[in-house]
Amino acid sequence: MTEQGVRWTADQVLALAPDAASRTAGSKLGTPGPWSGAGCDGRAVWGLCRGSGSTPYRTVVDTEGPASSCSCPSRKFPCKHALGLLLLWAGDVEGAAVPAAGGVPDWAEGWLAARRERAEAARTGPAAGPADPEAARRRAERRAARITGGAQELEQRLADLLRGGLASAERAGYGPWEETAARMVDAQAPGLAARVRELGAIPGSGPGWPVRLLEECALTHLLDRAWLSADRLPAPLAATVRSRVGLTAPPQGPPLRDHWLVLAQYDTADGRLTTRRIWLHGRDSGRTALLLSFGAAGRAPELALPVGAVLDAGLRPYGSGGGVRAELVERFGPPVPTGPPPEGTPVGAALDAYGRALGEDPWLDSWPVTLASVVPARAEYGWQLADAEPPGPAPGEASGEAPEREAIPLTRAAQRQPGLWRLLALSGGAPVRVFGEIGHQGFTPLSAWSPEAPGETVPLV
Repeated sequence: MTEQGVRWTADQVLALAPDAASRTAGSKLGTPGPWSGAGCDGRAVWGLCRGSGSTPYRTVVDTEGPASSCSCPSRKFPCKHALGLLLLWAGDVEGAAVPAAGGVPDWAEGWLAARRERAEAARTGPAAGPADPEAARRRAERRAARITGGAQELEQRLADLLRGGLASAERAGYGPWEETAARMVDAQAPGLAARVRELGAIPGSGPGWPVRLLEECALTHLLDRAWLSADRLPAPLAATVRSRVGLTAPPQGPPLRDHWLVLAQYDTADGRLTTRRIWLHGRDSGRTALLLSFGAAGRAPELALPVGAVLDAGLRPYGSGGGVRAELVERFGPPVPTGPPPEGTPVGAALDAYGRALGEDPWLDSWPVTLASVVPARAEYGWQLADAEPPGPAPGEASGEAPEREAIPLTRAAQRQPGLWRLLALSGGAPVRVFGEIGHQGFTPLSAWSPEAPGETVPLV
């Protein structure tokens, strides 16, 4: 059980919000006014929230998840009532608004007990029956044949585009791309479908779009040809190709138990599926891991972890995904409010790490890195992060004229987000440590730490 005095910060609570509207609405409910019957124990927080109807909403949060349940009709997870209750609990240091209770109300205990039973069933699980290897082989062959047909059709689509000229893509609009993506879905190649939809969004997206479209068409063509020649590729590259077209290898091997710092959490949506990316860093192993969670039909993914918290858990890595994607297998306790950040590297070392990862996976969109000590600076093309100190001479190299500081530009999307201004305010012109994703379009900052408060993770998304 968690100690009663250990509570999350408001930033960690708000980092769980599925969108900005929920963050705003939840903040308005983080005061004692609308709440009655609130309480907490070592695992859960609960309360009754007054709404527009005569019956208050019953809200309960399992802080070990975290997970929540509310009688309101919202399809968001967590809903604004769960966020408001957590904010009330986080700020109630004296325990006046959300006192420690000796017992859990029956309506909350029923949901918590059901969660415990499901978690135990998932952990132990019934032994899987014997699989039919011949039937599995036939299914795999049929799917591979469908993907091959889809790849060949996509090759023809790209050839027609280049033959007609890139300008035709802007005139034709998004419709033909969506039709092609739908056929890739029918071919059971979701990875190819996602790349086609990305191609369709490029024409007319701003200055230089023909260059970006040509680059992405080349990468898609490379993936098509790699799939069609997968039997002649080295095993590691063939596994990468299979995962990129949509044949994700299952997680394998024993779980790695560590104390995982939640570095960042954010959602992306394409109208059909919401994908939540949660970045973790192992305190003892030094590994960075990515958890993916999905929500369909407008629903937010269920898995949510407070940014900056530390989770004692076991993760099992996937056989693909650059070695960073993992599955959360088992938790050994509730999240602890805070932990130290990763060590980090200079900008040059971060670029080298991305280059090595790109050599193993040419279709890699981004790579996780922590920049040890950088300063936000304005450049001709926009904002960048520059090393606070220039790099020293290489081993065996005589020291001469001081080298220039290395810098990396922020992506165009990052320069339009409010997180940039939060990063500038946190830095104030002084060096900060920043975690984010580095890619061919630049760097996207996701969280940061200031030297004055190195244990406080500041989310930037």
